[in-house]
Amino acid sequence: MKKNARPVELAEFRCLFKAGPKRALIEALRPFQNPDGGFGHALEPDNWNPNSTPITTNDALIHLFETGALSEAGEMTQGMVRYLCSGEARHKETFRWFSSIESNRDYPHAVWWEKGAEDAPPNWNPTVSLAAFLVCMGAEGPWKELVQEAFAGLQEAGEPSGEGLKCFMLAWRLLRAYGKENLISMEAAQEAIRRSVYENICKETEKYGVEYVPTPSWFLQGESPFLPDGIQPLIQAERRGLEKLQQEDGGFDISWQWYTPYETEFQQARAWWRPRVTMEKLRFYG
Repeated sequence: MKKNARPVELAEFRCLFKAGPKRALIEALRPFQNPDGGFGHALEPDNWNPNSTPITTNDALIHLFETGALSEAGEMTQGMVRYLCSGEARHKETFRWFSSIESNRDYPHAVWWEKGAEDAPPNWNPTVSLAAFLVCMGAEGPWKELVQEAFAGLQEAGEPSGEGLKCFMLAWRLLRAYGKENLISMEAAQEAIRRSVYENICKETEKYGVEYVPTPSWFLQGESPFLPDGIQPLIQAERRGLEKLQQEDGGFDISWQWYTPYETEFQQARAWWRPRVTMEKLRFYG
């Protein structure tokens, strides 16, 4: 981590594992925040768009919340609220934020960050966690209704994609942390997340670390309230395999490609991702 991590990931590592200062994490995030309050500049290493995007702003939210720094980042979070409430990168009818924006194409990026159909309603990645954040910050707007709609859909249909499910998990934890449990049935939502975690996790353990598949460590880091029944064998299988996957320098590698013609930039992004994946595995193993 000391040799390879960017300042932002190194500050996060120190917060999570060394009781490091939260202010250092906030300061390390500052260069990624734009004047409009949103985040860009490759904070999400697979998207080098310097402009603010909802998904990169959600990434900043994850950094702040996971380290316990969200409550100390007053000016930074005010900027995030301003950006999210501005109407930028939102679907006009549903109020949901797009996970990808058109200008992503102008900068090095992974293929999944290319904008899709303009009129297609976005899914809940990252809307549910961003809406929950705005509820917790007391922002005016239809954010409570968005959160309620999202969790009602999860309880009815379940099984959002892996990254979308992480947004539901973050939203649930935000509501609990900020005393907003009366907004939804927290118990029913928790159970719906557990069911979806079970459905999302790849059961073919030989693919762990080799192919880009959802593994237990994607969802279960630290003291997780979302541990479903029946996956202990999968958890044990992934933990047994971590030693084989660990690189000589002590870190872990990614298991995906960009599928765009930016090979040099992809290798740089890979180097930025490795500390993140390493922290994920450490929290899972611990």
